[in-house]
Amino acid sequence: MTYPVARTSKRPAPAVGAGPEPTYVRPTVVAIDVRATKGGRSISIGDRVRIVGSGLYAGEIAIVETVAGGVIPAAVVRTEAGRTRRVRTIDLEPVTEGDRAASEGDRAAAEGE
Repeated sequence: MTYPVARTSKRPAPAVGAGPEPTYVRPTVVAIDVRATKGGRSISIGDRVRIVGSGLYAGEIAIVETVAGGVIPAAVVRTEAGRTRRVRTIDLEPVTEGDRAASEGDRAAAEGE
């Protein structure tokens, strides 16, 4: 059995470096933060933390209620306003008493305006 020559074989190969090759980025591509697997190992239940990064309740101080291990460790936190959220532990930073006093001062200043 013989097969005809493919139509694509008749096109000349594009010249290398002749022009800029268009780069195509799919709109569904997701950037994965591989550091998230290491997560906040120092985070434990009852710790006061600040939610960092971008997202819901970013910048708010919260208390850790539960910690779930796994491929990407996460914690359920309750904010000072009483709202809960599940957050990757890499997006949490421990809050010291000095940070707490500073945040309360910022809040008091904002309410006074």
